[in-house]
Amino acid sequence: MAAGKKTTARRRHRPQDMVGIIPPMTTPFTARGEIDEPAFRRQLRFLLAAGVHGVAVGGSTGEGHTLDTAELRRLVEVALGEVGGQVPVIAGVIVDSTRQAVERAQALADLPVAALQITAVHYLFRPSDEHMLQHFRTVGRAARAPILIYNVVPWSYLSPALLIRIMKQVPQVVGVKQSAGDLKLLADLMIGAPRQARIFSAVDALMYPSFALGAHGAIAAILTAAPQSLVQLWQCVEAGEHAAARRLHERLLGLWNAMVGDNLPAAVKFALASQGVRGGYPRAPMPAATAAQQRAITAALKKLL
Repeated sequence: MAAGKKTTARRRHRPQDMVGIIPPMTTPFTARGEIDEPAFRRQLRFLLAAGVHGVAVGGSTGEGHTLDTAELRRLVEVALGEVGGQVPVIAGVIVDSTRQAVERAQALADLPVAALQITAVHYLFRPSDEHMLQHFRTVGRAARAPILIYNVVPWSYLSPALLIRIMKQVPQVVGVKQSAGDLKLLADLMIGAPRQARIFSAVDALMYPSFALGAHGAIAAILTAAPQSLVQLWQCVEAGEHAAARRLHERLLGLWNAMVGDNLPAAVKFALASQGVRGGYPRAPMPAATAAQQRAITAALKKLL
């Protein structure tokens, strides 16, 4: 495969290259549930044109829990080829066991991704902190790429103390994507993390305060829905223009309130489609954006763009 050979020859971005606005891409599906690769490529070009600093593939916004290993690998290959080394590419791993995580990591080992974004194991019965540590240690030994822990699963949520412990004891774990809405947990994590660690915010409703607190960037659904505005927000905070950043935050909060729901990936796809980027269908059984969501998203985008 020419695209695969091309991407494997490119250099791997280093963990310190991961910074700023890194949208988690959606995965456009056809009505039959197959990946719409041309739409995926169009989305990549749209995000790059907006000035993003990286992209993430196969995360929760990308319905990564529905992808098999071959599909994930293909999407990562396409992203690497389309990006052409301009920005880092992060690959999502959303699975339920150490064995599955190792299998995904090994399947991607020859591709120059900047990191693997790996959830904690998220089946109903939560492992103890010791077993969670061992999980990431085992996956770290098997993976070639660095690991970002995706701290998102409500019943398997990792405390700042445990995340810091894992980062200190597992060299392959270079950072955390911190989700949920508690900024104190984000602040505690940033203060206690190893100096070289990368801490990204996935607190979609609070991007501005996340950046003001010192997050290294964000990997969050709202970035994909409004990449230009998020790049602008990041630049405002970096420049100390907090009044402008706060005004942007208020408009972005309106968009987030319009999108949030159990079908969030579908809502992001509608936001993309509203900007001329074919979003495709969600993969069953996730429903498409409702009429009410569509009206709210359209109104919020008009105020934002």
